[in-house]
Amino acid sequence: MGRLSTVIKAVLAAQFVPRLAQAAAETRGPSTSLHYRPLNGDSLREMARRKMHHGPDHVFSNPMGIPRNGRFWQVLSWKLFHKNAYGALLDEQPLSPVAIDWEPVKAHRGVSVTFIKHSTVLIKDGDRVLLIDPVFNDIFWFIKDFTPLAFNLERMPRPDHVLITHGHYDHLDYRSLATLDPGTHVISPLGYDSEFKAAGMAHRTQLDWFEHYSDGAREITFLPANHWTMRNPIIGPNRSLWGGYLIKTAGGPVIYISGDSAYFDGFEQLGQDFDIDLAIFNMGAYAPRWFMASSHMNPSETVRAFQEIKARQLMIAHWGTFQLGDEPVHFPPKDLKKTLGEKRLLKQWIPLGHGGTYFF
Repeated sequence: MGRLSTVIKAVLAAQFVPRLAQAAAETRGPSTSLHYRPLNGDSLREMARRKMHHGPDHVFSNPMGIPRNGRFWQVLSWKLFHKNAYGALLDEQPLSPVAIDWEPVKAHRGVSVTFIKHSTVLIKDGDRVLLIDPVFNDIFWFIKDFTPLAFNLERMPRPDHVLITHGHYDHLDYRSLATLDPGTHVISPLGYDSEFKAAGMAHRTQLDWFEHYSDGAREITFLPANHWTMRNPIIGPNRSLWGGYLIKTAGGPVIYISGDSAYFDGFEQLGQDFDIDLAIFNMGAYAPRWFMASSHMNPSETVRAFQEIKARQLMIAHWGTFQLGDEPVHFPPKDLKKTLGEKRLLKQWIPLGHGGTYFF
């Protein structure tokens, strides 16, 4: 069954990626051995102001990303011929049902952060609730969900704002959105009109990089990330935008949500622009590096980004639920703890597991 699943994934990849590799290939600038395109002193804000991430024909581009030429063959090589260094450990991946007692969260008058599963984070800011990238179930039948929900979603605080970082299926999920009130306010990157129309969610605010939304008490700014997105392989990649968020809560703490991002040399600029209390980095699906480095950060890069963004505390998401890379789903916190210990930064880490809540 495992081999059949691998072959199916490879077949799907073979269908999806040729168009991706063709459409996402960047032509500006020389190739580099790095897995990101150095800014070389360029300002992220100025790049955003000049719309350098807006390509022709309503397709976005990634000024920090490297060319994705040859991605088709890399996917086939990874899925069919690559030997997983963690292979002997995959049977040890734990099934961890997520049980949450929502009453303390509802009763808390300040700011709290609840890590539900994968990249799904709920932020309660006084009397308002923000929900990031809601995914409450599995995404594809051949990808196991290691953190099934063990609580009634009706008990979860109803979100006032849903924040979507990008359109990959493990971040924008129709079935999960369908559990919410269709009148819920959605904050998203540019694009995704057809997706939210299909979900019946018309109350939307679309943001470009460095644009912000305010409800009068809190301010939410959309920020660049070194990533990409795709929903429909026939239409192709990057028809909508991607990024992270900077949330200035009404209760005081400033929270950074990285969204999916490879490392790039812009985190220091974000640290200069914003005084951040908590940085929540997506850190999962980082192995093997020859394939994943241009899309996701590994532990050492996450720690480097955390130091450069100068946040006071660190959390991680995007782990434990779906095995999207080679590493077992429960390895990211273990790998991060080791790296933080080497850098003497463990005291700044909030080791929140699935279903856990941190109260400011």
